[in-house]
Amino acid sequence: MDATSSAHDETSEAQSPAPRRGRGRNPRGQGERLRDEIVSATLRLLDELGDDEALSLRAVAREVGIAATSVYIHFDDRDALVYAALERCHRDLMRDLDQVEAASPDPVGRLRSRLLFLGTWVSRHSGLYKVLHESTLNQRTHLAFKEELAERTTAAVQRCMDAGLAPVDDAMAVSLDLRAAVHGAVSMRVNEPDLPWPPLEDQIDRFLAKLVGVRPTAP
Repeated sequence: MDATSSAHDETSEAQSPAPRRGRGRNPRGQGERLRDEIVSATLRLLDELGDDEALSLRAVAREVGIAATSVYIHFDDRDALVYAALERCHRDLMRDLDQVEAASPDPVGRLRSRLLFLGTWVSRHSGLYKVLHESTLNQRTHLAFKEELAERTTAAVQRCMDAGLAPVDDAMAVSLDLRAAVHGAVSMRVNEPDLPWPPLEDQIDRFLAKLVGVRPTAP
């Protein structure tokens, strides 16, 4: 190759556009961090969409800044990803509920605080609430972690009975009635927000009085 050709090749190489660089691979040992980022992005998108079937893995990948194929390294399909996201959501919710209940001095106050917090959480995260309780994923997949919510509410009702603050009854049946009432109240607020709703606190106090038989303590 003569000097002229060599110089021409060097000039062409220098003028060629640099290749675009993506996110790059995580260093060894950081695969779990990427998985957490994917789950966090999925939660944000689900809260915006309110529908797991409207979620695409490509959209999740764009949110994280990775190739869509990278999502499949951690999750087999969309349902597996949504399940993992909702499980994280549930775990965080349980942690926050523990903190709220711990601040109340008696069983009735703890039960009331629990229900009010759940109602407030739904008002902030109506999209996640829809996916968690109203999506078709509930028909395709058994969301086993949701059972803990029911069990904890039943235990809270039982503590009111054990303390003599509520009539002795079947705590599981009373809890089911109470959960149905509260879920109905918050779900209707999400789906029919323009109705003239009373304060949620007032409704919950009526549910506690009529269904559990307790007089709610002052917050």
